[in-house]
Amino acid sequence: MTKLSPKLTQKFAWGFAWTTGVIAVLVMLLIVGYVLVQGLPVINSDFLFSSPEGGLAGEGGIFSCIVSTLWLIVITMAILIPLGLGAAIYLAEYAPDNRFTHFIRYCVELLAGVPSIVFGLFGFAVFVLALHLNYSILAGALTLACLLLPFLVRSAEEAMKAVPYSQREAALALGATRWQATIHVVIPAALPGIVTGIILCVGGVVAESACLYVTMGGSAGMPTSLLSGGRTLAVHVFYLAMETNALDKAMATGAVLIVIIVIINLITRWFSHYLQARMKGETSHGI
Repeated sequence: MTKLSPKLTQKFAWGFAWTTGVIAVLVMLLIVGYVLVQGLPVINSDFLFSSPEGGLAGEGGIFSCIVSTLWLIVITMAILIPLGLGAAIYLAEYAPDNRFTHFIRYCVELLAGVPSIVFGLFGFAVFVLALHLNYSILAGALTLACLLLPFLVRSAEEAMKAVPYSQREAALALGATRWQATIHVVIPAALPGIVTGIILCVGGVVAESACLYVTMGGSAGMPTSLLSGGRTLAVHVFYLAMETNALDKAMATGAVLIVIIVIINLITRWFSHYLQARMKGETSHGI
């Protein structure tokens, strides 16, 4: 059996990597392009600024769904980010290497593999029934925070572990405390990875529907507080596609959903670059 030369192996590896990458991009463009082509012609001012009316015809627009989705993103991130980053900082910078921390990491990884509907049933039993939050945005946000917490903890911890330990030693040698080294050295260096994890969590909030179905309810009305019920865009797409005859409006809602995700990702990345520059002491002119 002849052995391939290193140059031929390298060319084969590069070709395989490029081919799979191009296929992945084309599949993504095909899906997004199809939804946009089908949905954008349906979008108008009435569709964007009126609330759903219900019924099999799927009358009305999506304004209350947009508001519910934005509320849910803000509340979930306000709960999730402090808890996730705090746990990641502890595990990456302070936790000793013993059986207890190994058990914590095992539990985090185990929770990351639990189906979302299980978290939905947990949220329904604890937040909706036991804590009497009823079907509300707050109950949905708390449930999503539990669902996404393991992922953010692991992604932020791995991003901080990727920072060379020599940078920590240099900061400590200059007289910085462990906390100062973490805040001013480790986190700025790990910020791109942390922000990537946060962006994926935002995408998870926007795309999730199963656990919200049993914690937020399906109210199409305009939310007035955290204790109001609501219907996110993803849940609304489910209703339109499965319970009405308005597939064109389902496509339009999907197109709006894609645009919102793109805008949120751009804002988050801009903010991460800005925050990273501030942590490093750079001026805004360097951004």
